Order: sequence, then C-alpha cells, then structure tokens
Amino acid sequence: MRVSLRKAVLAIALAAAPLGASAQTLEIATDASPSGLDPHVATAFATILVNGNLYEGLTAIDKDLRVVPSLAESWSVSPDQLTYTFKLRAGVIFHDGQTMTAKDVTASIDRVLDKATGSPIASRFNMIASSAADASGFVIKLTEPSAPFLAQLSGLAILPATHGDLARTAVGTGPFKLVEWVPDTYLRLAKHDQYWEKGLPKLAALKINIVPEASTRQVGIASGTYHMIPTLDAQTALTLKGNANVRLIQAQDLAYTLIGLNVSKPPFDNAKVREAVNVAIDRGKVVQAAYFGQGVAGGPLSPALTDWATPVDKFSCYKPDAAKAKALLKDAGIAGELAVTINVLGSIQVVKDVAQVVQAELNQAGFKASLNVQEQGKFIQDWRNSAFEAFASTNGGNVDPDDYLNRTFRTGGSTNVFKYSNAGLDKLLDDGRRTTDKAQRQKIYTEAQQVLACQGPISHVAYGTLFTAVRSNVKGYELIATRSTRYLRETSLDK
Repeated sequence: MRVSLRKAVLAIALAAAPLGASAQTLEIATDASPSGLDPHVATAFATILVNGNLYEGLTAIDKDLRVVPSLAESWSVSPDQLTYTFKLRAGVIFHDGQTMTAKDVTASIDRVLDKATGSPIASRFNMIASSAADASGFVIKLTEPSAPFLAQLSGLAILPATHGDLARTAVGTGPFKLVEWVPDTYLRLAKHDQYWEKGLPKLAALKINIVPEASTRQVGIASGTYHMIPTLDAQTALTLKGNANVRLIQAQDLAYTLIGLNVSKPPFDNAKVREAVNVAIDRGKVVQAAYFGQGVAGGPLSPALTDWATPVDKFSCYKPDAAKAKALLKDAGIAGELAVTINVLGSIQVVKDVAQVVQAELNQAGFKASLNVQEQGKFIQDWRNSAFEAFASTNGGNVDPDDYLNRTFRTGGSTNVFKYSNAGLDKLLDDGRRTTDKAQRQKIYTEAQQVLACQGPISHVAYGTLFTAVRSNVKGYELIATRSTRYLRETSLDK
C-alpha cells in the first residue's frame, strides 16, 4: 500500500487551509509514515496517530481508561444485554460537509463486518445481529451478550455512507481534517471548523513530521523545532530527562513486544518448540538491554490491567533456562541447532533491540536464529499473508482482555496470522466475551493466560514505559496508555 501511494502521489493537497498569522500549529515528530489511512483496515501505530484525530467512534476511552460518550451522546442496555439503544449526537458534520446520520453508522458497521473489507477489527463485532434507527434511537442488537462491547465501539470509526478511496483520503468527524500528505515526509491536519464540541480543537493545525532517526527527533525537540514526540523510546527519554524546556509524560504501556510464531508449518507447529522459545528468553535481560530498565516482563495481558493480568512468576516457562530449552527441542525431535528466521519490524527501534537480544538468547539455547529486518510496508504485507516463520513486532493494547486475546488467538480471528487453533481456548474466549459477571470473567482469563503463556503462538516479551515528550509551552495534553492522541483536541501552546 505504501509503495502504491508513492507511485500515485508525491503530495496530496486535499483542501486549501490557510492559517492566520496568529494560528498555532503543533509540530509533532514521529518515526514512521502511515502505511495507509483506511480506519477500518490499517492498524499500524503510525496510522493510529493520524487517524485518532480524524475519526471518532460512538464511544471513546478517556485518560483513566473509562468508556465515555463520543458520537453517541448516551446509551441504555436491555436487561438481557442483547439490545443497545444509543442517542446519536446531533449536529455532527463530516469533513466533507455531510451531516452524520444513522445511515452512516449502519454503513460503517456493515463495512467492518463485510469480509471484502478485510478489517482486522471485524472479530470484535461478529456478535452484531443488526443495527438501525428506530423510534427510540439507534439500536444495535447482538446475538449474545458482550462484556467489552462499549469499549470496542471506541475503535470503530464512523464514516459517511458515501466516501472515496479511504487509503488516500480521510472523511471523518474528528477535530482535525487532513489537508496535505507528503509520503515519508509529513502530514498536515487543520482544525475542523464545524467540529461538534464547542471551543475545540484549540490548535489551528497539526504537522506530523516523519523523522525516522531517534537522535534527530531528540535534537529537534530539545531545540524547539518540534513540540511533541508522542511515542518516545526509553533511551531518548532518559537523555531528555532534566532538559528544562522538555517535559516527559509517562504511563505503563498497554502495548507489548512479542515474538510471533507461525504454527501452520514446522518447526513452530510443535508446541514443545514454542515452549522452548519461551524458556530460552530471559525477559529481565531484555528489559534492561532494550528498554534501559524502563519496562517490565509481561505475559498475555498488560500489568497495567491490574484486575486481569496474571503475574509472570505464575508462568512456569518464564524462568529462563537454556538447558531446559535444549531438552525441549530434543523432545520435539530436533537434532542439532534449529535454524529459524525472524522477520523484524525495522521502523521501531525498540523492536530491533528486542530482536537482537532475543536472537542471542535463542542461540545459546539450541537455536540458530537469523534476523530479517524489513521496512514497514513489506513487514505488514508478510504479516497479513502469514508469510513468516517468526517475527518480532509490537502489538497494541486496550482496556479489556477480550481485545488482547480474541481476535489474535481465536480460531479464524481477524488478526490470527499465526493460524493458531485451540478448541479449549476458543471456548474460554467465547465465555469470557459473553460473561458479564466480572469475577467469572477473571477466572476465565486467568485460565486463558495459562494456556497461552508457554505454548501459544506468541512469546510475550515485555511491556515498556510509554513516554511522550512535550516542550514546556505545550498545555492541556494528557497521555492515554492506549497510545491514543485524543487529547490533542484540548492542547494549546503558550508563547
């Protein structure tokens, strides 16, 4: 997709957006260019950074990780948990001037669920039976109860029923609209003058500069060229500590680094080989070497989800033991060193660092691992097509365990690129989604984490500290552990 965009356009001028002399533009520096902007298809962090300001869902997640109203002003749920009735917000205007209606909401839901769209979030909504407006409001009926449903609606962008090519253009209801995109260089977003929330956004524009080198981003924010680095690696964060003109905001990240394993073919179709990978990894050393101590070892759920995450000392395979890893390989019928190739998402420094540490650890435990560092577009293409033996990457997190586990590990899940299938786990995940009693859900997800930790298709490695750096004159910005930049709408600049 990225390649086709380069061929198609060098610059996309979507609308004239002259800025007044006193207009404030927030200069942001980020490491990678979006691989596409379709909010129902593209999931890379680089895309989410942009789309979070262009699109909105019926609900939203605030800085305290609570579900709050967005394009739905309010809602009610039937006693059987099967019918959700929403009051849609009045006066919501899309960037192209169309007024949002119930027809647009239904079309957006249908588009995500349409297999032709290939949406990686489709699995979150496969319990939707119907959606339409009636006399009481906008009604969504489910085939079964869904505990995470309201939280998950925050990630379903509402589009106009009629729109153009969403890979190149953007037509949301968000506080900013896309006015210019120079691939691999910058994107410029301007204030949406007809935005529904009065007085917002406070800024006239955002300029998202693509700056791959961490050192260049660091020098840029220290000198004042940039006002914000939204996702900062630990090394750069530590370097900027103590700079009087830069403020660091931090939270426990919900996203994690991982080694993904393709279970549809040897050698990772063998559960003992997958367990050997887990036993070989010394997660504490990874945190020290790749995160400079600014993170924690973690399992299938982020330790930030204190109501849900199982402590890592409860996972038997998380105690590093090279001799045990070799014994597991021998039990799996592996003679000699096991050669494996790990695709590496090269656009994120911490992923490259984690991959190098893991490679060294695997090679001490009976493997002969090689790294295949890829640019973002090729990495995503291979990921989508399950064209890998193993890969190193990051996965985003959310506020409910269903978001971490269902679409990734359930048989046929929309991001189950590992081809993993476990009937027992499927039942747990189905029960976890439809059960509304929290204590029961906690038991279910504790069991699911035990199933996944040692022999699942992912070796969870670590959860870092999420850093954002801002210049001291940036006011009103709040960091959300989901990596959403939702609070840019409330951000302003002091002179």
